[in-house]
Amino acid sequence: MSQPIVPMLIGSEWMEVEVEEYGSVHNPSTGEVIARTPLGRAQQVDQAVQAGQRAFAHWSRVPAPDRARVMFAYRELLEAQFDDIARLICRENGKTLDEAKGDVRRGLEVVEFACGIAHLAKGEHLPQLADGIDGTTMREPIGVCAGITPFNFPAMVPMWMYPIAIACGNAFILKPSEKVPLTANKLGELFLQAGLPEGVFNIVHGGREVVDALCTHAGIAAVSFVGSSPVAKHVYEVGTSHGKRVQAAGGAKNILLVMPDAEPDATVRAVMGAAFGCAGQRCMAGSLLVGIGEAADPLRQRMVAAMDQLRVEDTLDNPQAEMGPVIDAAAQQRIRTTIGAAAAQGVAVARDGREGVPEQGFFVGPTLLDQVEPHHQVFDQEVFGPVLSMLHPPDLSAAIEWCNSLPFGNGASIFTTNGAAAREFAQGIQCGMVGINLGVPAPMAQFSFSGWNGSFYGDLHVQGMEGVYFYTRQKTVLTRWGSNYGSVQGWWA
Repeated sequence: MSQPIVPMLIGSEWMEVEVEEYGSVHNPSTGEVIARTPLGRAQQVDQAVQAGQRAFAHWSRVPAPDRARVMFAYRELLEAQFDDIARLICRENGKTLDEAKGDVRRGLEVVEFACGIAHLAKGEHLPQLADGIDGTTMREPIGVCAGITPFNFPAMVPMWMYPIAIACGNAFILKPSEKVPLTANKLGELFLQAGLPEGVFNIVHGGREVVDALCTHAGIAAVSFVGSSPVAKHVYEVGTSHGKRVQAAGGAKNILLVMPDAEPDATVRAVMGAAFGCAGQRCMAGSLLVGIGEAADPLRQRMVAAMDQLRVEDTLDNPQAEMGPVIDAAAQQRIRTTIGAAAAQGVAVARDGREGVPEQGFFVGPTLLDQVEPHHQVFDQEVFGPVLSMLHPPDLSAAIEWCNSLPFGNGASIFTTNGAAAREFAQGIQCGMVGINLGVPAPMAQFSFSGWNGSFYGDLHVQGMEGVYFYTRQKTVLTRWGSNYGSVQGWWA
């Protein structure tokens, strides 16, 4: 049987666009092709921009409480379809059911945050700023915005962007990963059901041509991106050179540092979840396990034992699975090659995930590379898979120095019962998100996802109030009433 072609949403119409090239959507647990994604062209981007511009003219003037009511209705539909969306993520992404539910929940929390737009977008007011002059600021929407999102969180990452942008009064064009288009389309269907006007939300599928068209189209005011650092840099440079606001989140090499006084069992559980949750395919995945002093050898032994017990299986309709596959055959081969290259460089493979996994599907098991040092390639290489590299610096100061040599700056966590060590780590480590005794220090919807260095290009991050600021611009109004309005006394000439 031929696989269904994924439609695009332009205006209020779901369009099956005929193109020259299509991408394959797999069930990663089996390798089966379940749909075909049309790799759109600049023409579809232009159509979506025009639809967005027409919608923006009206939507931007809708009162904030009325926009919030649409968001509340959307939130209720997402809750009603919660399990179906999670199962769809399992099918096209390969997450376990619990991971897929977490994907939806964290995205839904951003929708809930956006429901408060009538408060979030309020300005400031100061009467009698000068003699007879009152000052007021207001935040206004900026136009048609675009979001370019990766495969690893089909629900959460798009919802980092478009709910806030749309609640602020903008129109939005989403370009999801061509590997996971089905969840994005489901999210779009529910938004239309919630009463969102025609053209406010558009979905265009495609590859690099669509990305570049979004970054260069004169009708787009802002671009949000999440993906690898090289592409984040490209999107930032192209978008800003064409006069757009850009927030571009890139890759990472996140740190899990374990002090000798860390609680053993809780630490192992946290490290396992951080390193191997979502098969390591997330920008907050724990990648470097740093064992300090006498903590290192027992930690390595406990980690290998826990990895041996992890159930790596088909995730669809299997709640017993604890880790699923990687996204496709190319990712599987790339990760296996990385493990082999590290071994060839003299790194010890304490546990080899190339072995003992299901033959069908795109599986790589949990892997531990030991005795990694800063000169090894895998030290600062984003693997984006279930591969954990273990370092043995002599002390905490050396560990911080090693970690600060990394080009990235997303997340770092320390496990300790010593407040002084935690404080030294939190103040000394050069990254945007720090955890104390937790594996994944990713903030929730009320806070921004604040990567640093090569993990982020731009000024204002996704989520939280920075998201509101990114999708709005400030206007200041100075008002003077009365017969002396022509006077310049007490004010600038």
